[in-house]
Amino acid sequence: MQLVGYQPSGRGSALLLGTGGSIEQRALEPGDSLSYSLGSRHCAGTIDDGDHVSCERPSAPYCDYHTSTWVCARCTGTCLKEEMDCYDDHAVYIAAFAPDTFKVGVTKHRRLETRLREQGADRAAHVHTVSNGRIAREIEAEIAHRLIDRVRTPTKIGSLAATVDEDAWETALESFDVIDRYAFDYALGLEAQPVPETIASGTVVGVKGRLLVLENGGTTYAVDMRDLVGYDVTEGETDQNLQSSLGSFG
Repeated sequence: MQLVGYQPSGRGSALLLGTGGSIEQRALEPGDSLSYSLGSRHCAGTIDDGDHVSCERPSAPYCDYHTSTWVCARCTGTCLKEEMDCYDDHAVYIAAFAPDTFKVGVTKHRRLETRLREQGADRAAHVHTVSNGRIAREIEAEIAHRLIDRVRTPTKIGSLAATVDEDAWETALESFDVIDRYAFDYALGLEAQPVPETIASGTVVGVKGRLLVLENGGTTYAVDMRDLVGYDVTEGETDQNLQSSLGSFG
């Protein structure tokens, strides 16, 4: 059995397990118990029409053959590549990650709220609606001179037990004509920042974006689910040595 993918918050949080060519969705509901021990890691292959096509190449989470890439590493909307001519309405948004990290992003208008939840945003503001992906990327690139356009995982882990600095958030939005605002609650109820770890064993606290929060042995852990993709797993508690939080000794 191999962990071959995941569903982040906003799309029915789950781990995707591949076995014998089939896919099993392991839902991640608060209070659920996970009990998987991680083995070796290799390419997770691909999921094709609900079936899993395995790959034994050693690169993880995906080998070059199974890696999906963006057209450009960082799009500015100014090239002539046809892939950027998506003629659906697009939204440009500003997302907040507690306490004071603010990023610009774009998505198809109909996916806006889902996309924000997938990223684990705490707050968001819809600031532009445009007719296609190229225009959206051009606007994003201009705003990216002032705001970041990506947030690293350690920053998102740092936001898990934090609250948004509302004054800083309002200041960040001063130069925009806000169309709509969003506030999200992932019901984690954390009092301290979780310990980063790669495990699939413990009690589910919740999911924020692609971060799975687990309690194991008195310590709360934050797991980037992308770091689980590619691992062969067996059912049973992990036997790896885990870093504990200071609070677990109290």
